[in-house]
Amino acid sequence: MKSSATLTNIARGGVVDDAALAVALHEGSIAAAGLDVFEGEPLVCPALLAQKNVVLTPHIGSASVNTRRAMAALCVDNLIAALGRGPLAGKPPTPINPQVLAGPAAIV
Repeated sequence: MKSSATLTNIARGGVVDDAALAVALHEGSIAAAGLDVFEGEPLVCPALLAQKNVVLTPHIGSASVNTRRAMAALCVDNLIAALGRGPLAGKPPTPINPQVLAGPAAIV
């Protein structure tokens, strides 16, 4: 990364090595960072806490009213479909393990 770059992680904590990021921030190898997730969540790497060029949020990046309503609606849609009801009966829109929907023979 360029020394002027800002790293943002809102995906998964394990995507970024927090200790290495703290060193890069301290040495100026990277300009700044914004993290909503942490490698050892819920713990935060102490070296990151000491940096002035990092913004840390407690895994609340999705905490808007619209996003949380959409998450709740998707959960309900999956539940209703999994129970065999509604227009998506038997076909949840976002199954975690879709192979289960194909029946026992598809599960390996």
